Parts: sequence; structure tokens; C-alpha cells
Amino acid sequence: MRLEKCWFCSSTIYPGHGIQFVRNDAKIFRFCRSKCHKNFKMKRNPRKVKWTKAYRRLHGKDMTQDATFEFERKRNRPERYDRNLTENTLKAIKVIDKVRSRREETHIKNRMKGKKSKITKEALKELDQQIHMIKAPGAMVKDASATTSAKVTVKVQHDTDENRMEE
Repeated sequence: MRLEKCWFCSSTIYPGHGIQFVRNDAKIFRFCRSKCHKNFKMKRNPRKVKWTKAYRRLHGKDMTQDATFEFERKRNRPERYDRNLTENTLKAIKVIDKVRSRREETHIKNRMKGKKSKITKEALKELDQQIHMIKAPGAMVKDASATTSAKVTVKVQHDTDENRMEE
């Protein structure tokens, strides 16, 4: 079973799926769905279409160079069966998955570094701009004067023998 890659969006094409286009110079283009085929016929550049893997790699949205992706290319070749090699491969696959997920997490973390502070700054800015929708302008002036001049007295009762609960 051979898994092909879509020429336009780089997604996998499973057997019995997709469209194949052969140009006059005998170059073969494989597409996963009609969406990719139509974009190819419209002469669109996959690096400029936001949903393609080429765009995501070019603009730093996906990981571009990871040695673990090389294993994906090597797996398509049939090899002779060897029990020890198979056991080692299965162990390595688990390790590779852990490494890949860890690298992906750090990649996402690096992309989101300043995001939280940026969101809070934007929220405060929007609040300052839209404060008139929350409070009327006249009410804000009254509140400002009332809070500065108002004094509150608090009476504190001290516990006496009479006020305590009897045991």
C-alpha cells in the first residue's frame, strides 16, 4: 500500500482516493481532493494559500526541520522481516512520538510567549476606550468626587462577659 502526498496541500492520499493529473511533459501531479485540483488549475501558489502546509511552514506556524520527519519517508520502502529489528523499531517509535510531542509543545510555547500580556493590554485599552458604555459620563464625575470626600465611620463592639455565649 503506497501513500502519496498531495502536490498542493501536502496531505496524504490513500489508495483509491484523489485525482491524478499528467502534464504534457509527463510530470505527474497528485491531488487529495477537488479543492486542491481546482486551486492548481487556477495557478494558485500553495505558499500563498493559508490552509496549505507549505504556507504554514513558510510562516512559522508548523515545525519545518525535525529529524523525526525523515523516518516517515524511509518507511515506504519494503524491508525484510527481522524480529529484533521490529522490536527495536517499535520501541523507537514510542520514543520518537515523545520527542516529537515535546518539540511541538516547546514550539507552541515559544509562539505563545507574549500572548497573555498582549491580550491583557488589549483588554485594558478596549476598556478605557469603551468605558462610556458601562457608566454614563455624568455618573463617573459624581463617583470621582464622592469617593475622594466621603468618610466612613465604623463602630466596633468589644466582646464583654454579657455578649459571650454561655457554655
